[in-house]
Amino acid sequence: MVSQIAKQWSLAPAYVPAVSIQMQPFAATLLLLVGFLLTALFSITDKKGMSGLGKQIAIAIPASVSLGFGFVYLLCAVGVYV
Repeated sequence: MVSQIAKQWSLAPAYVPAVSIQMQPFAATLLLLVGFLLTALFSITDKKGMSGLGKQIAIAIPASVSLGFGFVYLLCAVGVYV
């Protein structure tokens, strides 16, 4: 007797990643490069006053997101699927 969950599992479509396996090394390289460039820009940004804080936040958030996704794609590109 096959359970209802097993039937649904067998009928479900296969998982297709958003970024293909062949493109993961390129995506990792691009995202890490952008993240490191934004990090360098963050370190030389003027830090005085409220406008300096706004600039820092505007640079830090994209740098953090880019480095985060870049490291995940790097791990996936070398075979450590997270």
